[in-house]
Amino acid sequence: MATEVLPGLYQLKVPIPNNPLGWVLPYLVPGDDGYTLVDCGWNTPEAFAALEEELKEVKVTFDDIKRLLVTHVHPDHYGLAGRIKEICNAEVIIHQRERDFIRSRYRNPEQLLERMAGWLVENGVPKSEMTELQQASMPARAWVTPVEPDRVLWGGETLDFGRYVFEVYWTPGHSPGHLCFYERKQRFILTGDHVLPSITPNVSLHPQQMGNPLGDYLASLRRLETLDVERVLPAHEYEFKDLRGRVNEIVEHHDTRLNEMLAIVGDGGTTAYDVASGIVWTTGTYETFSFWMRRAAISETLAHLEYAVQEGRLVRSMRDGVVRYELSDGG
Repeated sequence: MATEVLPGLYQLKVPIPNNPLGWVLPYLVPGDDGYTLVDCGWNTPEAFAALEEELKEVKVTFDDIKRLLVTHVHPDHYGLAGRIKEICNAEVIIHQRERDFIRSRYRNPEQLLERMAGWLVENGVPKSEMTELQQASMPARAWVTPVEPDRVLWGGETLDFGRYVFEVYWTPGHSPGHLCFYERKQRFILTGDHVLPSITPNVSLHPQQMGNPLGDYLASLRRLETLDVERVLPAHEYEFKDLRGRVNEIVEHHDTRLNEMLAIVGDGGTTAYDVASGIVWTTGTYETFSFWMRRAAISETLAHLEYAVQEGRLVRSMRDGVVRYELSDGG
């Protein structure tokens, strides 16, 4: 059911079948030349039907949608983009770094699969899990109709739709090109997956997101906490108000998780696989997870371990083709 959260601006509710998140929350934003849709849902019959029905509820057709803003190209946010483009030729807008993933993830993933195999070996994954973990994300291709963007953003732009004017914030971490949209005059922000009211997004280090993604995520959280915000409109769960308080909770969560991981790392060298399989995660333990969730756990573990390396708390080394971590003298 579509909910009017601000004058003319609707929060939609699109199902994510067979997923614990349940729903993604796109936003329909009125403008002088028509509507802007922020995110769109998975490419499944249920998701498309729900999106179409909710547009009808507010007397909007696909032809009224002039642009599709995508916070990031994960399937629940980008999956229907190609189908919407085909129906109404809406302008598709994403961050430059997200554009780079469309071909490698959704069109021609062969090179990514090859890189993933080597990455898994380097991080201690046993042969018994290799094939399943390497292929874990491939089913997601069925939930996406890929389309190239018509325009890319970098962060720092202003999008003036008339009634609402969005300031674009580049917020890497959950995905390298994740975007948030801040309306200064009306004091609200669309946070996508970057800030959610009760859960924390996966922040991963993997072959397409190297460097220090957890450090990037925490820094981009701090950039948002200074904004004058009365209402936070996320892409999952529900609206909330205290952006600064939630940012502090998320930072504390990652600090706690990092300390749990450091407690598992030994002086003799420990792999990311060892740490991921030793953690008690919010949703269960490693051995209870699907292969997709196992790979996500390894990737998130690596993001924390690399952050600790950058902070001087861990030392990274490679022995016999496997990356190992151990406590530094100051760790």
